Amino acid sequence: MIWNSPDKLRKLLYELVSWESQTLTKGEQQFSKKFLAKLQQLQYFKDHPTLLDFCEVDYGRQVVSAIYKNSPNKDTVVLISHFDTVQIQEYGSLMPLATMPEELTKAFKSNLDMLNKSARKDLESGDYLFGRGVMDMKMGLALHMQMIERAIEEQWPINLLLVTVPDEEVNSAGMRQAVKHIAELQRKHDLEIILFLNSEPSFSQDPADLQEYIYSGTIGKIMPAALFYGKETHVGEPLKGITAPFMSAFLTTEMEWNDRFLESAYDEVTPLPVSLQLKDLKDQYSTQTPYRAVAMYNVFLMKRSAEEIMSIFENVANEAMEKCQLRYDEICRKQRITGVGKIEVLRFEELYNYAVKKLGIKKVSELTDSVTENQSLDDREKSFRIADQLMIHCKELAPAVVLLFAPPYYPPANSSDHPFIKEAISLLLEESKKYNIPLKQIHYFNGICDLSYCQFYNDKDWQTFEKNTPVWGKTYDIPFEEIAQFSAPVLNVGPFGKDPHQISERLHVKSAFEEMPQLLYELLKFICARSNITE
Repeated sequence: MIWNSPDKLRKLLYELVSWESQTLTKGEQQFSKKFLAKLQQLQYFKDHPTLLDFCEVDYGRQVVSAIYKNSPNKDTVVLISHFDTVQIQEYGSLMPLATMPEELTKAFKSNLDMLNKSARKDLESGDYLFGRGVMDMKMGLALHMQMIERAIEEQWPINLLLVTVPDEEVNSAGMRQAVKHIAELQRKHDLEIILFLNSEPSFSQDPADLQEYIYSGTIGKIMPAALFYGKETHVGEPLKGITAPFMSAFLTTEMEWNDRFLESAYDEVTPLPVSLQLKDLKDQYSTQTPYRAVAMYNVFLMKRSAEEIMSIFENVANEAMEKCQLRYDEICRKQRITGVGKIEVLRFEELYNYAVKKLGIKKVSELTDSVTENQSLDDREKSFRIADQLMIHCKELAPAVVLLFAPPYYPPANSSDHPFIKEAISLLLEESKKYNIPLKQIHYFNGICDLSYCQFYNDKDWQTFEKNTPVWGKTYDIPFEEIAQFSAPVLNVGPFGKDPHQISERLHVKSAFEEMPQLLYELLKFICARSNITE
């Protein structure tokens, strides 16, 4: 076996990390081919080459899948991971070493000022390995490779389907495409999926936290957004118009940290909403006031549907614009000026239907296509620009606030009450005692996770998201129909680390190379010994 010891596993991790794969780079495009070649080193895949597969995503990126098949058994565990990483610019002079864990860890000893106090302490302990991707999440991928090899060697009486994807860090385009690929493989190989197992790392809850976690679900994320379309004027006659920044200030004040969006489940609470973007659309200086602006907000969810979020957002927006209107009207009265009228609040679907009725579907399609075909814009910018184009042609609706959703959308997933997950967690907690691992269950993974697309989320109001996401069906979608075919629970069990997406990203060595391999092995052997897992 080539990955069956701590030293061999460490060597494998070093190699995976050395393949730079920052999202939307050439390295990300090349990673899948290098990874496939790595799997081909196993004799099993030399003998069964058709069990290795590619799935095209976009921009030259691919999903890679590998099946260990034990016919005639149908029970299948899907091992989910992502191989893209965030950027490395923050490493500065050490950037050439960012994907060389051993060298970077040594280099930090001579550059302690680059690390926070907690990271310096961990560096001095010798218990951690630093580098981009060591924690998030190439160690998880290495562990899955080891499990595949062990299954082959020991001829486990289940099937393992390893699926690793690009673009988890930006739009999850990889996982949204992988869902279709998994559904196809399920039909082609007559697989019965009994578990989606991810190995995203266990995140510390604060700098002093040494607790390790397993997750029986993942939090959802949705991004309500707004286009503010005011009335332009010359700066010398300011009250003959109303600026978009003025309007946006009222909504952002109401949205920031608004506890109406809070949810709780299993004694866990979602973080408060916060702004992700706020800017006007004026692209050059002039003495014309800025009358178009956009804002985007981050909202986490556990149970709520897109319609529920939009309804709360709509109520907040109406209240915010009432305050904005009162302030504006008060100033107009003092200055003895007639204002520009009442600020309307409408959903994107209302704007779209109005535009179709006024302009015709052909003209509206031309306007939207002119935006979606612009490759220099991402899906969020395209969403704003589509709404903007429609408002430019329907400016009689102004002043107005158009409410919409901006991609990506991560539905929540949770299997805490699934009988098998309860058994699996009990097993893991008991096994952890043998290694003195301070392990604890968390019901919702507190970071974005591809497991969001592995479980059918009974959002009865999907149409609200579809109708109010301007790029839906054009450059963005979610394969809800394929997801609905899956009925398996989800679980996340991964190595312990700290500071993902920071220069101090680091992996706990003992957890990664000794403890977690054994815990995953015990979990999968438990599954092998158990048959007919039911909901």
